Amino acid sequence: MLYWLTALSDGGDLFNLFRYITFRAGGAFLTALFFGFLFGPPLINVLRRRQGKGQPIREDGPETHFAKAGTPTMGGLLIVGAMLTATLLWARLDNPYVWVVMMVTLGFGLIGFADDYAKVSKGNHKGVPGKVRLAIGFFISAVAAYVATLFHPEALQHQLALPVFKDVLLNLGWFFIPFAMIVIVGSANAVNLTDGLDGLAIMPVMIASVSLGVIAYAVGRVDFTEYLDVHYVPGTGEILIFVAGLVGGGLGFLWYNAPPAAVFMGDTGSLALGGALGAIAVVTKHEIVLAIIGGLFVVEALSVIIQVLYFKRTGKRVFLMAPIHHHYEKKGWSEPQIVIRFWIVALILALIGLATLKVR
Repeated sequence: MLYWLTALSDGGDLFNLFRYITFRAGGAFLTALFFGFLFGPPLINVLRRRQGKGQPIREDGPETHFAKAGTPTMGGLLIVGAMLTATLLWARLDNPYVWVVMMVTLGFGLIGFADDYAKVSKGNHKGVPGKVRLAIGFFISAVAAYVATLFHPEALQHQLALPVFKDVLLNLGWFFIPFAMIVIVGSANAVNLTDGLDGLAIMPVMIASVSLGVIAYAVGRVDFTEYLDVHYVPGTGEILIFVAGLVGGGLGFLWYNAPPAAVFMGDTGSLALGGALGAIAVVTKHEIVLAIIGGLFVVEALSVIIQVLYFKRTGKRVFLMAPIHHHYEKKGWSEPQIVIRFWIVALILALIGLATLKVR
């Protein structure tokens, strides 16, 4: 919205700063951070009063989690509200990619909100049925993937770009839409599975989003794409503003989610943030790179899949408990040890993913 102040500029004044994506990204970050600090305490108080017993604790979970009983959930409202407010204020609202990412974020956030509401109202960990969540998620993803494809350059439509291999594109045809749906829904649910300890999910999400924001800015500039030998997707630079809002909102949330958490992100936040990462990857044509940058989320999801399939076949478990962060809890690792070590892994994977921009 503030971008339109450039209409008042003569090219050499303060208003001219609003032309620059980097300046507006900084504004989005500060706006979201201020939003988080301003609305965090009143939101937590409202959630605590309305939810009573807070997020239900699984009886078969790690024993240490029972001490968290009474902690409210739906803290993702703070993150989503902060980043959407910052994006609407600082991004160019005539950019279709911005709307695609916001639509996915809001859509998955609403799915998560319904799930969290069902859990706290029923007083157990069973929320909206999984099939219903998946069906709505795939519908949102299908619309997002179709719209994104419409605005991609003709040479990149329905194409899958491969990292490292220069100028290699796989023409998926209309199968690209289902593929993109799987990327977005898979990303949303992988982040959701990772959100099991105080601060565990939000920092890796911010690390991954910053990496994807750098990629979005790079592929949206023709000079950068020529230097890096990556595919040019005009307009994706505006995604950096959304990412800046996500990071600002995420830091504001982490202030209250740091152990011991005053509020949990809940499915409201984890599904929204995971969907956002998937949408950014689809928009920027870096779907495979997302699997590297978000490798921590991939491992968390795979640990659940492996556990379920192996148990159904043999009646035995591969891990002491899935997702894998609970396995390490059962092995005696403290919560801070798991969280910090997983953050380090997320940072390493993000750097590897960013390296694919130059390794050709």
